[in-house]
Amino acid sequence: MKISDIEIYQLGEPAAQGSATWAGNSILLKLTTSDGVVGYGEAVPTLRVQPVIQSLREVARVYKGKDPLDMELNIHEWYKHDFYLPMSFESTTALSAYDIACWDIAGKHFGAPIHQLIGGSFRNSVRVYANGWYDKCVTPEEFGSRAKKFMGMGYTALKFDPFGTHYDSIDRTGIDRAYQRVKAVREATSGKVDLLIEHHGRFDPNSAIAIARRLRDFDPLFMEEPVHPDNLEGLRKYRDATDVRVALGERILTKEQAAYVLSNRLTDYLQIDITNIGGVTVARKVAAIAEAYGVEMAFHNAFGPIQNAVTIQVDAAIPNFLIQESFYDCFPAWKRQLVKDQSKVENGQTKVPTKPGLGIEIDEKVLEKHQAEGQEYFSPNEPVWVVKDTWKD
Repeated sequence: MKISDIEIYQLGEPAAQGSATWAGNSILLKLTTSDGVVGYGEAVPTLRVQPVIQSLREVARVYKGKDPLDMELNIHEWYKHDFYLPMSFESTTALSAYDIACWDIAGKHFGAPIHQLIGGSFRNSVRVYANGWYDKCVTPEEFGSRAKKFMGMGYTALKFDPFGTHYDSIDRTGIDRAYQRVKAVREATSGKVDLLIEHHGRFDPNSAIAIARRLRDFDPLFMEEPVHPDNLEGLRKYRDATDVRVALGERILTKEQAAYVLSNRLTDYLQIDITNIGGVTVARKVAAIAEAYGVEMAFHNAFGPIQNAVTIQVDAAIPNFLIQESFYDCFPAWKRQLVKDQSKVENGQTKVPTKPGLGIEIDEKVLEKHQAEGQEYFSPNEPVWVVKDTWKD
């Protein structure tokens, strides 16, 4: 069996305004083998859609004609050719998409879901937390009202960024505003929902420490990316000065980077992203390293239905699972429709699919309808990484 055909899809929908053409982008990879087996992968789009698509084309030169079941060999072959792989997000996410698609093919080839091929069923459903639920929320009342709605939908954990437009530093007024937003969520949910405080890796250590000291009374499940992700010494300072639980890792690109964070005890929970760490092959290794350090996994999962499907498969097989990020109920409709049998979120849980490979079926009509070209939508007034219309005070 050889990889005979490689197709790359840029997907999206028309942007509401501005000169850019598309918003809500996804980048999907479709591999077809010489005996007709199809596998899907997904790459990270965040404001780098065109470079990532080009990187997918570059990686194709190694994968085309290869046996998709040789996951380790194929990864090492690209590693050999790409001199900057450990430092190139575009390269690692492209490689991840190929690896995910190969595991989808492997599952279909052997007639088993991915989780059965990497350790079996440790669990049949996974606990999820909602993200993306607080779009357009600015006031404490808006945060509280929306939180109550999502608790009513069965979610037992909510992640949110209460810090408005503050970046690098935050003053006392900004911390007070954040405190009131978190308080509103806590009160609206009667303390029955775990709170996960998203910092988006944007603060200097002193500001992050001041935030932690003010918000620690809410006993958040974790503080996510409290300091800039490249400031490891600043993170060490934060860990020494606070007693809150920390989660991070979505911008870690290699197992070696993950091992450094773990060996230096810089986090309590690890949030690597399967679509940029090296796919299933590397994610499984990182989860095992984390297990050795007593660190639980809470994979980053913010982009699309293929990423969601493969992440749930890995969640099902690992012993050190904590909780899973989910945008399912906040996806644009076309992303939900792209997968015919995506696991819905019910009572804060999603069932693990048992069909072969990723366990899902792609709707080819939706795939064709939402093909896009050009750069993704860009707003100079709100960074792409924030939840829509919350970059306000």
